[in-house]
Amino acid sequence: MSVIYEVNLGVEPRIADEFADWLHTHVAGMLALPGFESAEILREEGPPDQPLFSVRYRLRDRVALDEYFEQHAARMRADGVARFGEAFRASRRVLRRIG
Repeated sequence: MSVIYEVNLGVEPRIADEFADWLHTHVAGMLALPGFESAEILREEGPPDQPLFSVRYRLRDRVALDEYFEQHAARMRADGVARFGEAFRASRRVLRRIG
């Protein structure tokens, strides 16, 4: 059964455009990993001084997500930190379809 891995990102306004450009490249790299099937990048329609992005990845199954956490997550997350430092924050959650 497929799994949704959602990453929500709050960024400082001064980096919003650069972050959005980088995010597309980052997501492409994620989709090259085993088990990642698709992704959608969203930007919240909120105040311009509080840019918020959300990425929803669909993975083949929970096993694929666990393999990502074990083998790739630290490296993939480190890239954003190296580029943007503390100018962004991320929260993550795992969802599954019911019914």
